[in-house]
Amino acid sequence: MNISQKAIKYKKTALYVLLIYIVMQLSSIPLIKPFHRVVMSTTGLPHEQAAPITQGWYIAISFAIALILSLILTSRDKAFWNVYPGEKASVPLTIVWGVVGFFLVFFGQMIGAAIEMMVFGIEGGSQNTADIVSIAKGAPIAILAIVVFGPILEEFVFRRVIFGSLVQTTNFWVAAIVSAIFFALIHFDFTHILLYTICGLIFAFLYHQTKRIWTSIIAHIMLNGFVTLVQFYAEPLQKFLEEAQKLQ
Repeated sequence: MNISQKAIKYKKTALYVLLIYIVMQLSSIPLIKPFHRVVMSTTGLPHEQAAPITQGWYIAISFAIALILSLILTSRDKAFWNVYPGEKASVPLTIVWGVVGFFLVFFGQMIGAAIEMMVFGIEGGSQNTADIVSIAKGAPIAILAIVVFGPILEEFVFRRVIFGSLVQTTNFWVAAIVSAIFFALIHFDFTHILLYTICGLIFAFLYHQTKRIWTSIIAHIMLNGFVTLVQFYAEPLQKFLEEAQKLQ
C-alpha cells in the first residue's frame, strides 16, 4: 500500500468514527421511547420513576457501543494515529502530562467562570452537568459513560478526528479553536460555552504537546470523575459545612 492509499484509508477511518459518534447522538430520537417502554415493563415503575433509569442505561449502552465500534475501526488502521511526525512522549511522561492537564483544565474553568460572571453576569453551575448527574443518580451505570466511555470517545472525535485532521493542513490554533468550538456546541450548554471551549483548547494542547491521545483522555477522565464526585456529594458536604459553622 503506497502513501496516498494509506492517507485515504485513515481519512476514511476518521470519517467513520465521526459518523459513529453522530449516529450515537441522534439514535435516541427513534429509540429512546421504545427503550423506555421496555424499562417500564421490566421494572414495573411508572413513567416518572423509570425515566432517569431509561436515560442512564441508554447513555451507557449507546456510548459503549459507539466506543467499541470506534476502537475496532482504529485498531485496524495503525496510520490513523500518526498525526505528528517524530517521537511521541514516553508513557510516564504522557501520564504526568495527563495529570497536569487536569489541573490546567480545572484552573482554566475557574478563569472562564470568573469571566462569565464579571463580563456577562452568568452565574456558576451547569444545568447540563446537573441533569447528567441527576440521571446517574437514578441509574449509576451512567457513571461509566460520563467518566470513562464519554471522555475516550470525545477525545477520539474532537481531538483526533477534528483537531488531528485540521492540524495537518492548517496550524495548531486554527485546529484547536475549531475543534474546541465543536466540542463546546455538542454539550448543548450554550450559557457556559466559554467553559467548554477552554476545556477543548487545553485538551488539544495536551494532545499536541505529547503527540499521544491518551494525554488528553487522562485529563478528560479525571475532570469528569472529579465533577461527578463533587456533584454526588455536594449536598452532604454542604450540610457538613453548615453544621460545622453552627458549632463554631
